[in-house]
Amino acid sequence: MRDTHRRRFDLIAFDWDGTLFDSTGLIVRCIQAACRDLGLPVPDDTQAAYVIGLGLMDALRHAVPDLPVARYPELGRRYRHHYMARQHEIVLFDGTLDMLNALKARHHWLAVATGKSRPGLNEALDSARLREVFDSTRTADETASKPDPLMLHELMAELGVPPERTLMVGDTTHDLQLAANAGVASVAVSYGAHATENFGRFAPLFIAHSTRELHDWLHAHA
Repeated sequence: MRDTHRRRFDLIAFDWDGTLFDSTGLIVRCIQAACRDLGLPVPDDTQAAYVIGLGLMDALRHAVPDLPVARYPELGRRYRHHYMARQHEIVLFDGTLDMLNALKARHHWLAVATGKSRPGLNEALDSARLREVFDSTRTADETASKPDPLMLHELMAELGVPPERTLMVGDTTHDLQLAANAGVASVAVSYGAHATENFGRFAPLFIAHSTRELHDWLHAHA
């Protein structure tokens, strides 16, 4: 049992893409490139960014709604082709490692709840040297995709933390809806995939406009 003194939240779960990892632009471009490869309508930047955070097949269904289900795997393969070729370009947002280390020093449980696949997240964790920082992780291919609450329910059960002691941090309405569905508090970041005007209906405790703001808020209020 971890000491809960002076902490509001024992478990802090982070989304990955657009929250910790500066990957939104690349994901958008890869979705668009995959559609071009197959001669499909190419979603604009807003449409492509909206699906970030969902599981891959859910994301492609939203990005190209008229695509027959039988062609989802084909589009998924083209997306992965483009993403894998350029994923080395992606880096953590400045200040992310300092923020996570500060939270670990205060003995919070740290988790990732992401729409990435398990192989994709593992590779990203290894490249960022963050595998040992997180106490647990969940990906969309091994549990239900956001905004189904199962991802957070599993993390809370594994780490023995109730909803009132859990915080979800993310950059999309999918993350905030996930938190609401799981009965946990949320914090939003404005520098990821979704516009902040859509965040209000989910009542996040705070909207951070930089990793530094997020770090400072978590230090003072989490």
